[in-house]
Amino acid sequence: MKVTPDIIRGEFIGAEGKITKSRHADYAGISGEVINETKNTFTILHAGKAKSVIKDSAVFHFKFSDGTIVEIDGKLLVGRPEDRLKKSVKRLW
Repeated sequence: MKVTPDIIRGEFIGAEGKITKSRHADYAGISGEVINETKNTFTILHAGKAKSVIKDSAVFHFKFSDGTIVEIDGKLLVGRPEDRLKKSVKRLW
């Protein structure tokens, strides 16, 4: 997978996610498969339990099916998944 600013327009359900940094101490270290996404949260299957994580308060590492690992600030992911497709993104690096 080519890593471009358009990566935030992609589908995250089914990807492996890990929270590397968070303003909430309980979120740090949660990892597993993303099973649902809403406007403000990801639901991650962690140790057999579904955990809801607020996007705005965390930095995520996502591992996609081809092995690519990408770090994304959750602030860039806030919004309904279908609305992110319409969003224009400035180059982040």
